Amino acid sequence: MAAAALFCVLLMFLSVLQHGVLGYTRSDFPRDFVFGSATSAYQYEGAAAEDGRMPSIWDTFAHAGKMKDKTAGDVAADGYHKYEGDVELMAETGLEAYRFSISWSRLIPNGRGAVNQEGLKYYNNVIDELVKQGIRAHVMLYHMDLPQALEDEYDGWLSPRIVEDFTAYADVCFREFGDRVLHWTTLAEPNVVALASYDTGELAPGRCSDPFGRTKCTVGNSSVEPYVAAHNMLLTHAAVVRLYREKYQALQKGIVGINVLCLWSNPLTNSTADLQAAQRYRDFVYGWILNPLVFGDYPQIMKKNVGSRLPSFNKVQTELVKGAIDFIGINHYYSLYVNDVPLAEGARDFIADRSVCYRAYKTDPPTGQNDPTQYPSDPQGLQLLLEYLKDTYGYFPIYVQENGKYSFLYRKGSTNDSLDDTDRVDYIKDYIEGVLNAIRNGVNVRGYFVWSFMDLFELLSGPSGDQTRYGLYRVDFDDDARPRRARRSARWYSDFLMNKQEPVLIARQ
Repeated sequence: MAAAALFCVLLMFLSVLQHGVLGYTRSDFPRDFVFGSATSAYQYEGAAAEDGRMPSIWDTFAHAGKMKDKTAGDVAADGYHKYEGDVELMAETGLEAYRFSISWSRLIPNGRGAVNQEGLKYYNNVIDELVKQGIRAHVMLYHMDLPQALEDEYDGWLSPRIVEDFTAYADVCFREFGDRVLHWTTLAEPNVVALASYDTGELAPGRCSDPFGRTKCTVGNSSVEPYVAAHNMLLTHAAVVRLYREKYQALQKGIVGINVLCLWSNPLTNSTADLQAAQRYRDFVYGWILNPLVFGDYPQIMKKNVGSRLPSFNKVQTELVKGAIDFIGINHYYSLYVNDVPLAEGARDFIADRSVCYRAYKTDPPTGQNDPTQYPSDPQGLQLLLEYLKDTYGYFPIYVQENGKYSFLYRKGSTNDSLDDTDRVDYIKDYIEGVLNAIRNGVNVRGYFVWSFMDLFELLSGPSGDQTRYGLYRVDFDDDARPRRARRSARWYSDFLMNKQEPVLIARQ
């Protein structure tokens, strides 16, 4: 028996020498590091008009036919009715944490006022199930689903009135759930919301203006509104952090962070112009959100390029915003090659102000078009990003809150419904190694979450579209029962988390 085990070890060692592979296990990560998976309310819950829930801007946007396949999240993955079985499935998978969002319009249907007791009961039940199974709850307060009532009343994120209403909503969440929740994220991808909701019009509420919008918008101003919306999101986040620190943190011992989409940018060439363009991309995309929260103001290049269209922080606001962050949450899927383009004259929007073109492949002529069929796997890009965040913003805890939209799943003409997602397993293996390498280089990464735990209603398409199959578990949207079936990636992730396998081997070319 001992001889056989020794022989297996010898074979593995010879394989490492022959193929140039590296190995890691769950045990190679710090003891307090957490592995999990994630969903979001509108994409997962369904039950859009049940038990007192009122419409969000995504209900309105989808039902107006703004989705690519004219679907809506009325049922989605039916998580509202199936959460108990789903949490049990998480436990069987070995998840250590689950990141989910709360639907503001389910908890406080009109955005302010009375709490919906059925909504309160639902989220208490979800959290209690997680606690019972030993799974840590990581809660996102807002995942792009503003109550429609507030959009109708004062245009939502375009009004400073949102600060008070969102803070009151957050107060309810902290009060009701904070005894069991230690990790709070205020906003999902405010940089994406500002750009895609108020510049290109691709996401709810779909505001834009000619010639910048990628959809037909009836209202909006692409030159100004993205910056106004982001500014109000930052003030809102800061107000919520102050509330938690002053009223809840001493007793509950939790932390509050923000989530930002962060794609790594490589210069297309080694020219000074392209090197500056790669940095400008980082400043405009994630510096837009993180610089104010760490340093108290927007990046200088944004102030220069955007000018008077960029809102400014007064002294009181600067004091509120600066330091209003306990951790950084990032969503990361791929890297880009970036090159410089001249700063355009005349009418401006966020994309023009950024003054870069980007593509995934260095050999392709950059067009500036967002063509996800071209995005390759680049785990080193995640490592470089994490190291950049540490070097730029300090030793904050960082959570990779979404990773796993493997680029193969974007290919047109396929629903990517296969259970045998071998390529995605390789993708996840590689990116987890990128996280481990960053940790070994001194980055304070505390967690990694696969997006998503199961197939969801996709905000860019809908459950029957081409871009929906990101789940560890397949959901059959054609079946009213919405059955779940494990993909190969779910089985691999489970084995990895439970240390049921030999060290993960990463092939080197």
